[in-house]
This record gives sequence, structure tokens and C-alpha cells, in this order.
Amino acid sequence: MNQINPQNVLGQVAEAVPKDCKENIVVIGSLAAAYAYFGNDKNLAVRTKDVDCLLKPYPDAAEKGEAITRQLRNAGWKPRRMGSHHIPGTSETPDDELPAIRLYPPGIDPEEENAWFLELLVEPESTKEKGKKWSRIIVDDDHFGLPAFRFRSVAAYVPEKIDHLGIYYARPEMMVLANLLEHPEIKPDIISTQFENRDIKRSNKDLGRVLAIGYLAQKSGLKDFRSWSKDWEFALQSCFPYEWESLVKNVGLGLRALLHSDVDMNEAHHTCVYGLLSSFGVEESELKEVGERILGDAVERLEELLH
Repeated sequence: MNQINPQNVLGQVAEAVPKDCKENIVVIGSLAAAYAYFGNDKNLAVRTKDVDCLLKPYPDAAEKGEAITRQLRNAGWKPRRMGSHHIPGTSETPDDELPAIRLYPPGIDPEEENAWFLELLVEPESTKEKGKKWSRIIVDDDHFGLPAFRFRSVAAYVPEKIDHLGIYYARPEMMVLANLLEHPEIKPDIISTQFENRDIKRSNKDLGRVLAIGYLAQKSGLKDFRSWSKDWEFALQSCFPYEWESLVKNVGLGLRALLHSDVDMNEAHHTCVYGLLSSFGVEESELKEVGERILGDAVERLEELLH
């Protein structure tokens, strides 16, 4: 994991991508949350290795993805050569075996402390799709894939624009909702690389981000999380108009499971102090209290819509 300043990195991304693609980019993940809460403080940083850029709307994503990838490669951005799928594919490569677009900016050694790479994703074609879906793009005869995850449409719902850069970042409360929807239970799946020398369940990593965002929101002056429930209601009804009620039932399940498991909470805390909250000293008990407040203020208020 690498310590990076969100303002500097987002500025570099915005400068590198084609101007006519900026309106289609929404930065999500830890970097977006860091920018939202301490992007103007050059003394604070976030530990992350990837800058997730979601392309929307879906019908324009392939064209914009091709244009961005071509311009970055021509400008000297280098591919991340890790994992089982990093060699460009061909017309015969199945969609689910295509390499994702992961590029290091010029002049950065992947082994350096501040190394980071940009990754392109796409919002789902349909909210009815479940699991990971791939959209093929072709850049100079090389075939790549843009991954889509079902709840990323929620993460990118009504994003905030960085006016002087021309790109967008996801609202923190929308990323919280997307992670809660993605993990209605603690699954055993482990993330592909160790998180600061520890094997971590993906559910604990993503639900840990929920706690980290809640912690930062409180430090930034948010008195309680009741306002989140109204925003979540709008997002769910907009993104999932025919099934939002069934999704509401799942929103709090994973977080409740996390808070009731000492082992899983410890993993989540580990990802926070070595990730989004690396510039802050935070105890596990503080994060647990934040989680309880999110449940009481936002999740339970959202659940009241069903009664």
C-alpha cells in the first residue's frame, strides 16, 4: 500500500485524460473518500495502490475507455504486470479472461513507496445483472476488458464535480451504500494480495471502508447519519426502481455481522489504519461505535420505509 496525496493524484489523472472524456469519469474508492474529507490538506495522505475510475453512462463507456487508454499509453503510462491476466488479449480471448486497464503514470517505479496505478471500470449495462460483467474494448489491436459490478451504479449516483479539474468523484455516503449492498454477509473470499502482511476477507475490507468513511464524516462535522438514509432512499429508488424494497432488507446485514465478530472487526480495523485512515490514529472501539451509529441513524431509518 502506498501513501499518496489525493489532490495531487487527481490533478495528474485529470491532466492526463482526454478533455472530451472528463465528463464520463467518476473516481470511486478510497481516493474519492480521501479527497472528499481532506483533499485540501496537503499534510494528510491515504494509503492505496489503485485509483478506480468508473466510466458512465454505459453506452459511451467503450468509446471513452478506448480513447483514455490510447492517450495514456501514448503518453508513456505503463501496464501493471501482476496477476494471471495482464497480457493484452486477442479476438479469441474470452471476455472474462481479458486484462483490465491498469496503468502506472510515467516516471513511477511500481516498487516506489508512492507508486499508484489507474484502473478503468464501467457502470453496469443493467441493474438486473449480478456478479462481475466485462465489456470488451480494443486499443491498437490489443483487447482489454472493462469490469462492471452491479452496485457501482449506486456508488456513482449524483457524484460531486471537481470544477477546476473537470472530473467527478463519488459521494462518500453513496460508496457506503454500495459497499453495504455488495456485502450482506461476511464471505470467506480473501483479497488477492496481502493487506500489510495479512490475509484479509474482501467483505471485511469493503465493510471496513464503510466504518472509515463514517469516522471521517464525523471528524468533518457530521452530527449524525440520518441524512444518509434519505440520500440512500433516493439512490435505491432511482437505480433499482423495481427491487429497491428487497434491497433495503439487505443493507444492514453485513455491517451487523461485522460488528458482532471480533475476528472480522479486527481485520476491518487493520484495513482502515493501513488504508483510508492511515493519517489518523483510530482505535477499533471507535470504529465499532461509528458502525453502531450508522446502523441506528441511517440503516434502521431506511428499514422503516418497509413498515
